[in-house]
Amino acid sequence: MDKPVVAITIGKAYYGRMFNKNSWEALKGFAHIIEHEGQFEATKQDLLALLPKADAVITGWDVAPLDNDVIAAAPRLKAMAHMGGSIARYTSDALWDRDILVFSTASVLGQGVAETTLGMIITGMKRIPTLVHQVRSGKWRDENSIAWPPREIHGKTVGIVAASNVGRHLIRMLQVFSVNILVYDPFLKPEDAAALGVNSVSMEELAKRSDIITLHAPSKPETRHILSRELMQLMKDDALIVNTARGVLIDEIALIEELEKGRFYAFLDVTDPEPPPVDSPLRRLENVAVVPHIAGCIHDCSQLSELAVENLRRFFASEPLQNRITREMLDRIS
Repeated sequence: MDKPVVAITIGKAYYGRMFNKNSWEALKGFAHIIEHEGQFEATKQDLLALLPKADAVITGWDVAPLDNDVIAAAPRLKAMAHMGGSIARYTSDALWDRDILVFSTASVLGQGVAETTLGMIITGMKRIPTLVHQVRSGKWRDENSIAWPPREIHGKTVGIVAASNVGRHLIRMLQVFSVNILVYDPFLKPEDAAALGVNSVSMEELAKRSDIITLHAPSKPETRHILSRELMQLMKDDALIVNTARGVLIDEIALIEELEKGRFYAFLDVTDPEPPPVDSPLRRLENVAVVPHIAGCIHDCSQLSELAVENLRRFFASEPLQNRITREMLDRIS
């Protein structure tokens, strides 16, 4: 029996970052590989030229969407495996109407983001970025001489916005700490909250009660500024905000106003816009640390290709499927 044809569209420049020997050998074991030969991500014209011969496609960040024209030009296409988190913008009505199966590697990507988030929670509560600068200026740990004394997470309440892939990974990692976990997620069922060991609450209650608020919702119209000016005004003084999701989830103008008052501390992997303007207060305020969108994998993303390849192997071997995305899920993912 002929092997299925799998098209790789991410661009040659990213192979070293995205693939490893294991994923490459696994793919060659069950598929005939065709490749977008350009150095960078496939454009729509590249997809129109490549996908007519493909039974499946591996996509990644910034590859052109599989829009209606691309799907019409790819009569053999049966499956798409996406190496990345957000997936909706790479699909189209034509793709879903054709019942092309879509697989995501968001679960693996989410693990890394959750690990970074936990690091930011600990580092942010200890105020390490600020204290590094204060030590360089000659100060030490005497709380009378430092502006942002360190705090512990023991006994604190952590408010998680969205029980997404990242949110659920973080919940599991937080179980080893003595913390109380609140979750706001309109899609979280009571039985799922009980299984996760968390308390499902409103955004208002989360804002009022949390010592730490960490955001993990998708970027959608209904989640824009989900942490609003009004909610920030309800927050505890000396609280910590961590955002490793999307900058638009926070009303940044209101955030800056509250930070300038010295009310709480923030650790941001994402901003709105990104990067922040060179004169943004986010770049100079002592009670905020901004890093350049590094929570997900940066140097070695080969776990994404391992999962993408395994998803396609299962599909073509008629084995039980994992990591599948359906059209009905798009209202709660990005």
